[in-house]
Amino acid sequence: MPSLTVEGIGTFEVPSGKRLVAALRDDAGTDQLHACGGKARCTTCRVEFVSGEPEKMTKAEKDILAARGVAGVRLSCQITCESDMTVKVISRLEGSGRKDCGSPVAESIEPAPVEWTTKDA
Repeated sequence: MPSLTVEGIGTFEVPSGKRLVAALRDDAGTDQLHACGGKARCTTCRVEFVSGEPEKMTKAEKDILAARGVAGVRLSCQITCESDMTVKVISRLEGSGRKDCGSPVAESIEPAPVEWTTKDA
């Protein structure tokens, strides 16, 4: 099982293939935002990688980050936990003014069909 380290919170073993946004909420107990329900529409689930950043990314993640002009972060809703990683949670419910973290997220990455690319392609 991959190890997920969340800076300032701790290290957790998470099931391989689990969506990072779900691991941050369920396993690490963070208040990670995911306003669109994990569909790569809003960018509220942003995280910064300290180590273990995956090279692959979904086309949906790449497109929304480019459209919003956001760099240096990844969308936790579009990443699966397949190897050890360390992240900083930068988009939290606390201080956001939102009433909750967001809609429930599906077990599988959305939107379907999932198209893979790389960060630099």
